[in-house]
Amino acid sequence: MMGLMAGEKSRTTTPATTSTTDRPAARERGAGQSARDWTTRLFVVGILLAALNLRPAITSLGALLEEVRDGLGMSGSVAGLLTSVPPLCFAVFGVMAPRLARRFGPPAVVCAGMVAITAGLVIRPYAGGTAGFLVGSALALMGIAVSNVLMPVIVKRWFPDRVGSMTGLYSMALAAGTSIAAAVTVPMTDALGGSWRTGLAVWAALAAAAVLPWVPLVRDRGPAAPTGGARARAEQEPPALRITRSRTAWALAVFFGLQATAAYVTMGWMAQIFRDAGVAASTAGLLLAVTMVMGVPLAFVIPRVATRLPHQGPIVVALGLCGLAGYAGLYLAPAAGAWAWAVLLGVSNCAFPLALTMVGMRSRTGAGVAQLSAFAQSTGYLISIPGPLLVGVLYQSSGGWGVPILLMVVLMVPQMAVGWLAGRKRTVEDEAAATG
Repeated sequence: MMGLMAGEKSRTTTPATTSTTDRPAARERGAGQSARDWTTRLFVVGILLAALNLRPAITSLGALLEEVRDGLGMSGSVAGLLTSVPPLCFAVFGVMAPRLARRFGPPAVVCAGMVAITAGLVIRPYAGGTAGFLVGSALALMGIAVSNVLMPVIVKRWFPDRVGSMTGLYSMALAAGTSIAAAVTVPMTDALGGSWRTGLAVWAALAAAAVLPWVPLVRDRGPAAPTGGARARAEQEPPALRITRSRTAWALAVFFGLQATAAYVTMGWMAQIFRDAGVAASTAGLLLAVTMVMGVPLAFVIPRVATRLPHQGPIVVALGLCGLAGYAGLYLAPAAGAWAWAVLLGVSNCAFPLALTMVGMRSRTGAGVAQLSAFAQSTGYLISIPGPLLVGVLYQSSGGWGVPILLMVVLMVPQMAVGWLAGRKRTVEDEAAATG
C-alpha cells in the first residue's frame, strides 16, 4: 500500500514539477509562435501591397498617353518605344533578381524594389524631356522587375502549402492595382488641376506605403534557411540546375512572352484605340479599367483551379479564344461593342496569373522556382519587347488600327500552342537531368 501511494504521489507530483519546469519553455514556444504568426501576417500584407504597385506605373501612363505625347512632343514611334520600355526593363533587371536574393534575401530585394518604384514615379514626370521621362520610368520599372521575379519565390518559400491560394491573392491584388490606376488616373488628374505630371506622380504615395511592411522583414531569410557557415556556403554555391535544357522552361518562357506582348499592347494602346474610334477619354479610361478589373476575381480563381488540374492547357486555350473574340470585336466594331471587347480582353489577360502559377508548379524546389521564374520572365519579356513598338509603328504607317489588331490575332495562336505545352505535368529538374 505504501508503495502504491508512493507511486500515486510520484505520478501526481511529477506533472506539477514538469509543468513548473516547462513553463519558461512553454512561454518561449508561445512567444515563438506569436512571432511566426506576426511575421506571416506581415508577409501577407507586404505581398498584397507590393502586388498593388506592380502595374500602376504602366496603366496610369496608358490612360494619359496622349497628354504625355503632346506634353513631351513625342511621335507615334517614340510613344511605341515608350510602351516597350516595361518589358525591356523587366527582361534586363529581372534576370538579376535571383542573384540579389541569394545575397541579400528576397524580402530585402523586394523592399529595395518598392523604394525604386517610389523614386521613379516621383522623378519621371518632372525630369524634363523624353530622355528624363524614360530614365525615371526605367528606375520604377527596375523595382517592378525584381519584385515580379521574386513574388513566386516568396510564395513558394514562405507559403509552400498554399501556393495556389497565395498566388491567387497576389495576382488579384496585382489586377486590382492595374485596374484602379486605369480607372481613376484621368478623373484624379482633372481633380488635381489637370496636369498629367501630377496625375502620374501621385501614384508614388501608394508605392511609398508598400515599403513599410517590408522593412521589418529585410533580415528574414526564410523559415528553413541554414545558419552560420552552412548558410554562407549555400549562398555562395552556384545553382546546379541548367534551366535551358528544359523544354517546359522554354515553352513557359515563350508563353510568358506572348501573353506579356498582349498585356502591354492592351495597357499601352487600348485606351487610344477607343479614343480614335470616337469614345470619350474618360470612357476610354473606364474601358481599360474594365479590362484590368476582370483580372481581380479571375486572378484569384484561376490559380486555385490550375493547381487542381493535371494539365493547365485547357485553361490556356479558353483564355486564348476570349482574346481572339475580343480582337475581332476591336477590328470590326470598336465603339459599338466596346464594353464587350473590354471584358473579353480582360479575361484573356488572365494568362498572366496562370503563367505565374505554372512557374510554381513546374519546379519542385524553391531554388528551382527562383531560376525558372527569372528565366521565364526575363526571356519572356525579351520576346515581348518588339510587340508594343511594332504596334506603334504599324499604327503610324498604316494610319489606323486594323493592321496592328491583325498582328495581335496572329500572335494569339502560338500563345495557345506553347501554353498547352507548358501546362503539361512536368518539372524542370527532371527535364534538365534527363537531357544532361
